[in-house]
Amino acid sequence: MTDARTPLVVTQHGATRTLTLNRPARRNALNDTLVEALGTALSDAEGDPETRAVVLTGAGQSFCAGADLQHFLELHALGRTPLGFLRKVSAFATRLEKSPLPVVAAVHGHAVAGGLELALACDVVISTPTTLIGDGHVRNNLLPAGGASVRLPRKVGDSMARWLALTGTLLPATELQRTGWLHAIVDHDHLHTTALAAAAELTEHAGPAQSAYKTLLADLTELDDKRGLAHELDAFDTHWQASDIPAALNDFLHGRTTPTNSHPAPTGTR
Repeated sequence: MTDARTPLVVTQHGATRTLTLNRPARRNALNDTLVEALGTALSDAEGDPETRAVVLTGAGQSFCAGADLQHFLELHALGRTPLGFLRKVSAFATRLEKSPLPVVAAVHGHAVAGGLELALACDVVISTPTTLIGDGHVRNNLLPAGGASVRLPRKVGDSMARWLALTGTLLPATELQRTGWLHAIVDHDHLHTTALAAAAELTEHAGPAQSAYKTLLADLTELDDKRGLAHELDAFDTHWQASDIPAALNDFLHGRTTPTNSHPAPTGTR
């Protein structure tokens, strides 16, 4: 049983360290505390010679339904934009992608917006069939800021990426299987064991060559990605400053508006 007071639960299974997002009442929506805990936990895993792979997953009904919109409004009430927080989310996603340890995402329920952006930064993604996956930002008059505009086309292809980005639709994992991005789709009862099995296979080949190869793969995309990620954050900030987004988010969080989509976004997240 996880402690609801702890935003991130860390467990060890052999050479694999599991990081479990633990804000189930908010569908594991990201806030400052959770993102900071993730960064610390990843550093600890990388510094432990006995840990050779990481599994990223979520407690409760979802993997992660994005950044916490209530947190956006709290920042707005303090006279701040979410940009500083979103820089942390973007930086953590880049850390996942560039970590010397292979990272397996085990997703269920929802992997939306910021949750999708975390999964996109992982090396291997295991999903349940009914997991709703999507960008979702435009549904709340937002732009991405955790890497979706950069990584989504690369991972699922340009056509699918544009559809997910421009419609905000959420698709069940089975409809994304053909993109090749999802390593496996398994029923919920086997999600964690499948993720651990994938991680165990990755640990069999742990060593300098594997770490160097992962670094090489990250380096080959970094030049374009670095500029793209910076531009994405700038675009978010420009859009936030030019639009009355807090009013729209307040309406959404209090049920005064309903996004038009066959798969509703979880309340309280971006």
